[in-house]
Amino acid sequence: MNILELYRQAGAYHEGHFLLASGRHSPKFLQSTTVLQHPQYADAIGAALADVLRDLEPSFVIGPAMGGVVLAYVTARGLGCRALFAEKAQSEAGHKIMTVREAFSIAPGERFVAVEDVLTTGGSVLKAVKAAQEKGGECVGIGCVIDRREFETPLEGIPLRSLERLYFETYAPNELPASLAALPLQEI
Repeated sequence: MNILELYRQAGAYHEGHFLLASGRHSPKFLQSTTVLQHPQYADAIGAALADVLRDLEPSFVIGPAMGGVVLAYVTARGLGCRALFAEKAQSEAGHKIMTVREAFSIAPGERFVAVEDVLTTGGSVLKAVKAAQEKGGECVGIGCVIDRREFETPLEGIPLRSLERLYFETYAPNELPASLAALPLQEI
């Protein structure tokens, strides 16, 4: 499966000046929601992710809400297991956290994989991992559609598997090249 071509066909590959969820800037952006709104693309991606994660034998798949909900579902369907999601909430101290709803049960030691569409820093998926671990789950792997990181390494010791590695330069706000800074900023 050629993931970049699939994103192009769906009109989900963009060039310009983008502020990513990580806070970094990029001249290219892949809009996974545009791809995942099409069941045929979502099913194909979910089946492919399930194939690369199958040997980990998870009991459930978790993704960060909202973007990871569809991806967790289609991947779990391919694995024949449950699909959960972690969502943003506010802690008792007033901090933003990610949590798993009480309606989702996780048994102590239950094996799971976490999924993400496009991984830049891994921050969102790691928050979903932590939320499931706090409920007793054991993360055995992370899967993503596209790994945008510069270096191919595990995330906090958790094995990472991707369908595609596409490294696009990203920049801290104070490191923007003049050519990128000259373009109108699009927040996503």
